[in-house]
Amino acid sequence: QVQLVESGGGLVQPGGSLRLSCAASGSIFEIYGMGWYRQAPGKQREPVAIITSGGVPNYGDSVKGRFTISRDNTKTTVYLQMSSLKPEDTAVYYCNAHLSTTTNQAPAGYWGQGTQVTVSS
Repeated sequence: QVQLVESGGGLVQPGGSLRLSCAASGSIFEIYGMGWYRQAPGKQREPVAIITSGGVPNYGDSVKGRFTISRDNTKTTVYLQMSSLKPEDTAVYYCNAHLSTTTNQAPAGYWGQGTQVTVSS
C-alpha cells in the first residue's frame, strides 16, 4: 500500500504565503514524478506544479513566478511554496505521485486526501 499525506493548508490573506508538504510512504519501488493539483468549487481538477524524477519542475501558467515546487533528498517528500497568493488560488490542493510499488512495478498514479487552501481577507 502507498500513502500520500499532505499538510500545510489553511487560511491566508491575499499576497500572503503558504507551504504545502506531501510525504509518500509504503511499499514504494520507484517514484517517477510527484506534483500538486488543485480543484476549486465547480471546476475541474487542474495541474499546479510537477517535478520529474530528474528534478525538473513544470508549472501551470497561472502560478508561474509565484509557486515553487521542490523535494527532499529522499525524493519521497515534495513541497509547494506558494507566494503572492490570490483569491483565485483558493481550492483543495491534492498531492499526486506517479510510482511503482514492490508488488506491482507497473507505474500508476496515487493521490493524497487533499488540503484546503483559502485566500481571503
